[in-house]
Amino acid sequence: MKRFTWLSLILTTLLLVLAACSDAEETTNESTQGNSGTTEGTTEENASGKLVIYTGRDENMVQGVIEKFNERYPDIEVEYMTMGAQQILERVRGEKANPQGDFWWGGTQAAMMVAANEDLLLQWDPSFIDAIDPLHKDEQNRWVGEMLLPEVIMINSDVMSPEEGPQDWDDLLDPKWKDEILIRGVLASGTMRTIYSSMIFRQGADDPSKGYEWLKQLDANTKEYTQDPNALYLKLARQEGSISLWNLQDILLKKHTTDYTFDFIYPESGAPILVDAVGIVNNAKNEENAKLFMEFLFDQETMIELSKEYYQIPTRTDIAADAMPDWYKELDLKSLEIDWQVMADKEAEWMEYWDTNIKGKGK
Repeated sequence: MKRFTWLSLILTTLLLVLAACSDAEETTNESTQGNSGTTEGTTEENASGKLVIYTGRDENMVQGVIEKFNERYPDIEVEYMTMGAQQILERVRGEKANPQGDFWWGGTQAAMMVAANEDLLLQWDPSFIDAIDPLHKDEQNRWVGEMLLPEVIMINSDVMSPEEGPQDWDDLLDPKWKDEILIRGVLASGTMRTIYSSMIFRQGADDPSKGYEWLKQLDANTKEYTQDPNALYLKLARQEGSISLWNLQDILLKKHTTDYTFDFIYPESGAPILVDAVGIVNNAKNEENAKLFMEFLFDQETMIELSKEYYQIPTRTDIAADAMPDWYKELDLKSLEIDWQVMADKEAEWMEYWDTNIKGKGK
């Protein structure tokens, strides 16, 4: 009888040990599972901590995207700072030894090229990278274009119709537009630096003197250089001027989601189509969360939603055409031929010359 009791106890103990081991293995497997787009140690279940974003995007759009990101990752605390693309480059450059930001959201192709060459951006292969045209990403994947931004002529549609405004870039130099043109401060803005550099490039990059002369004539017609985009919008809405140069997305956003009476004219000779890109700051303190945010931004569902709500032209080549909104289907993109590497190499020199020798001196 005693022998039977001891055998029963031993068998019971062994069964309990085996059950405990099985439970432990199940728990371990569950805690290490994650998405293909995440990195080791960061999963849907345990993502937490902070994420600091530097962005040049529309603030309402930024807040909306972050809210959706937090629905998926509620334990990640997101902070963001809005500034011009050039200001972001200068900030990331200044913080290279001790990065304070993690994710650069919205930078021009030229600015991103400079940042990559200065070792400011992380080399990383996200899950969606093969769906991006090689023209819209860095060869080493240190930056990736998120959307395309045609740079166009902006008008106050209460003052003129698109048919009545300047139809091409050279039309802006007509004296009849004197004091009708408002320009967002150029040096701090990636959009404006791209437009102005493109105007020099189209006149001949080998000898920028013709481009400088073109910008001098534009300066003669320019009433004011505003401090920031909001000041530009307000002054244009008040009819302090009737024409500007700006990116298509922001014009459509203001036209369809606000009371601003803005419209656009797509230049007949074509528009510089800027690749608006993103990148992860090299040696970022919250690198894993920055990777999660990039994957979220480039998710097909997110990109389609941003196209419908915020008029973005996505860079992903694998999105079905019938999933895109009507405004996108009706858009006829015609691009100016631009050598973006030349633009990246020359932009700083050209813009410094413009600021020193042309700005405010064409009148």
